[in-house]
Amino acid sequence: MAHSDFSSKPKKVPFVNTRFRKIKTAIPAHGTEKILKDLHKYESRSMHGQLPIVWDKASDFQVYDKAGNKWIDFTTTIFVANSGHSNKKIIKALQDQLKKPLIHTYTFPSEIRAKFLKKLIEITPSFCQKAFLMSSGTEASECAIKLIRMYGQKANEKKIGIIAFTGSMHGRTMGAEMLRGNEKMLKWIGFKDPNIFHIPFPYPWLAKNNNYDWEEHFQNDIAILQKNGVDFNKIAGFAIESYQGWGAIFYPAKYIQALAKFAEKYKILLMFDEIQSGFGRTGKLFCYQHYGVTPDLLCLGKGISGGIPLSAVIGRKEILDTPDFGSMSSTHSAQPLGCAAGLANLEEIQSKNLVKESARKGLILHKKLSELKNKYDNYISHIFGKGLVAAILTKNPKTGEPDSALATKICEKAMQKGLLLVHTGRESIKIGPPLTIPDRALVEGIEVIDECFQEAISENKTQN
Repeated sequence: MAHSDFSSKPKKVPFVNTRFRKIKTAIPAHGTEKILKDLHKYESRSMHGQLPIVWDKASDFQVYDKAGNKWIDFTTTIFVANSGHSNKKIIKALQDQLKKPLIHTYTFPSEIRAKFLKKLIEITPSFCQKAFLMSSGTEASECAIKLIRMYGQKANEKKIGIIAFTGSMHGRTMGAEMLRGNEKMLKWIGFKDPNIFHIPFPYPWLAKNNNYDWEEHFQNDIAILQKNGVDFNKIAGFAIESYQGWGAIFYPAKYIQALAKFAEKYKILLMFDEIQSGFGRTGKLFCYQHYGVTPDLLCLGKGISGGIPLSAVIGRKEILDTPDFGSMSSTHSAQPLGCAAGLANLEEIQSKNLVKESARKGLILHKKLSELKNKYDNYISHIFGKGLVAAILTKNPKTGEPDSALATKICEKAMQKGLLLVHTGRESIKIGPPLTIPDRALVEGIEVIDECFQEAISENKTQN
C-alpha cells in the first residue's frame, strides 16, 4: 500500500545510534504498517502525504515510534511545538486545569482566559491592543477577512476589497482559499469573490541586479490592478502571508515598505498572517518585524499554544471592537485548556529567551545550509529563510528546472537515518526544528541532509 510518495512497507536500512538519533528496525517499523493501512482505509486521503512514521511520543526536539526508533525533528509538527514537544510546563498547566475541573466554557468568562489574553497583549507590540480567540489558523484568516471588511464599511459601504498575493497560503476554508489566488484550488468553490484581488509574489529571482528597485516593482504591480479597473478607495485591506510558506521565501523589505506607504495613503489595513511564522520562528517574535512596518492586524496560530487547538486575531482595538456585542464567537475559542496551554507556552518562550535563541541558532543553521549549497550547487537552486525556518530548493542539474523527485528522495532517506523533514510535495525541503533544539543536534541534522544528498546523487548517476 502506497502512502502518497512514500511506501509504508518496512524497508531494511542501516542501523543508526548517535546521541540524538536511533534507528534499530526496518523503516517504517514492523507493526506500524497495520496502523497506516487503517488510516488509508478509513481516513480521507487528503490527510495523507507526510512521512509514513507512526508517532508514539514526542519530547522536546525528538520523535519516537513504538519500536524505540528516535528521530531529530525538523518539522516541529509543522511549526507548532516551538517551545518543544510535550513541554513540561504546558503539560502541568493542562493537568492543573483538568484537576479544577473546567474544560469548556464557550464564551462565558473564565479566569484562565483573562490571564492568557492579558499575557498575549502584554508581550506583543504596542499596536496589539485586543484579541479574538479561535481554534485554528484558517478560522483566524476568516475572522480577519470579516474584520477588515466590516471596518472598511464604517468609512464607505463599498470599501470591502482585499488585495492578497498569488500563491499565498492562509488556510483551507473558503475565504482563506480565495485569498490564496490559486486557480486550481478555487475550482471546488465554483466562483471568485469579485472583491478579492491578487498581485504576484515578489520572488527574489525576479531582481535583475543587486540594486534592483523593489519599490518600483510594487508600483508596477499596483499599476496593473489600476489598469484592470480596481478602485483603491474601495480596498479595505492587504492580506500578507509573512513569508511564502512552501519555500520560506521572504519579501524584499523595500517592497513591503512601499506597500505600507500605499496602504497609508488609501487608508487600507495591513494584515500579516503569522500563523506559521509567529512566536520566534524567524528569529523575531513576529516575521513582519523583519520588514520595518507596523501592521493593523495579525493572524496567529500554530506556535501560540504548543499543541492545543488555539488561534487568534490581534491588533488595534477599534478594529477588533467593530463587531457588536455577541455578534462574533466560536464554540471552542475560549476553551480553558487552550488558554492554559497558551499561557504556559508564552511564559516558556519568554523565560527561555526562545526568540533570541532562534536568531542565534538561525545563524548556525543558515551557515551550514550555505555550505551545503556550495557543495551541491548543481542540485540546490536556493536556500531561503531566517531564524529557525529554512527551505532547500532542489533543481535538475541538467535542465535547471525544479526537481520535486529529488526533494522527496532526500526526505525519505533522512527519515530512514533518523531525521524528520517537512515534505512539501514540490521542489522544496522545509526545515523548522523546535526552538529548543541543542546546537549540536541542529548541526547533526544538517550533516544527515548532507549524507542524503551524497547518496541520492550517487544513485542517480548509477541509474543514468
